[in-house]
Amino acid sequence: QVQLVESGGGLVQSGGSLRLSCAASGRFSSINAMGWYRQAPGKQRESAATITRGGTINYANSVKGRFTISRDNAKNTVYLQMNSLKPEDTGVYYCNAVIFTPQFVMYNAWGQGTQVTVSS
Repeated sequence: QVQLVESGGGLVQSGGSLRLSCAASGRFSSINAMGWYRQAPGKQRESAATITRGGTINYANSVKGRFTISRDNAKNTVYLQMNSLKPEDTGVYYCNAVIFTPQFVMYNAWGQGTQVTVSS
């Protein structure tokens, strides 16, 4: 089994920055895609940013130009640098990873979520 441990959430004012981290640990062969999904109060969970092992990146239109996703494959860690934060960025941010077991069985793993709150 794999665990995704997230950190970096918190409370910031509009225009501020946060850096989220998510590290995978446990028994697995490799990690393919990783990403950050967020859920605002009263809204559906949505993809904020994803990145493949090879570095192909996709951003939601609402975060383009403000957020940067990156990963360190050697550390099995994905990051989300969030700049110019807006109140509408408020929500719970979840880390996701596509996991391959030693037998190369694939499954999705999810972190516990970290709260991001942006005040006006």
